[in-house]
Amino acid sequence: MPTLGSNAKPDRAKLGVQVIARAVEILRALEGNDQGLSLGQLSRQLDLPKSTVQRIVAALDAENFVVAASPAARVRLGPALVRIARSIRFQVADVARPYIEELSQSTGEAVDLAILDGAKAVFIDHIEGSGRLRAVSAVGLSFPLHCTANGKAMLATLDEEGLVRMKRSLTLSAYTTHSVRTWPELEAELESIRSTGVAYDLEEHTIGISAVGAAMLGSEGEIAAISVCAPSVRFAEEEKSLIAALQRCHAAIAKVFGNRGASIPHPVEPLQ
Repeated sequence: MPTLGSNAKPDRAKLGVQVIARAVEILRALEGNDQGLSLGQLSRQLDLPKSTVQRIVAALDAENFVVAASPAARVRLGPALVRIARSIRFQVADVARPYIEELSQSTGEAVDLAILDGAKAVFIDHIEGSGRLRAVSAVGLSFPLHCTANGKAMLATLDEEGLVRMKRSLTLSAYTTHSVRTWPELEAELESIRSTGVAYDLEEHTIGISAVGAAMLGSEGEIAAISVCAPSVRFAEEEKSLIAALQRCHAAIAKVFGNRGASIPHPVEPLQ
């Protein structure tokens, strides 16, 4: 008869991670659904067995992460998430907020603030653009580093040791045909970013969307980056003014942090 061996703990750990991942999927599926979703709807939307959804929802309900939305067996996000959200504060986001709002207003484009989290960029603030055709993102989303403007800007702040560690965890996946696919190519671009202070995403993550970004250090040493993104057609026409506006915003925030922010040489000529 088989006996439990050394693989038992790794298997249980893997199962635990899977359960957490599925719980997160359920919470994200409920986001924005004020009327809630039924177990059947969640099961179909997430392609999970209804019994699995029911078990995870029950566990989330016990902790008030979800609550009943109606007597019709629907569930929605619960008050425990609100309590946790209220305790989340990023000083760099608090400081940067009025400046990135002004940046978005002056350019009419979407502006994002991201922080470096391991091998990904996590958006901690987002200002929507005012144009009818605009780039859309959201707080809490994570993006790859090698093919986004804010991601590459933050990568360029790392020293040689930091880049060596990053190479072990960062996969250079091809999101579009324009994505960087090799480390020599990426390192050459990072060197250029260190020289100019400006990073580009020219349809490297999403076809039809381009962006420019710049990195800085927060008061607690966290690496952050601001990016302005726009539909590529409009980006090509407004590139010079977008860079100038980004430079002004970056300089203002860096000054608040005691000039800790990475400096951007001025002016930066648009890419041809």
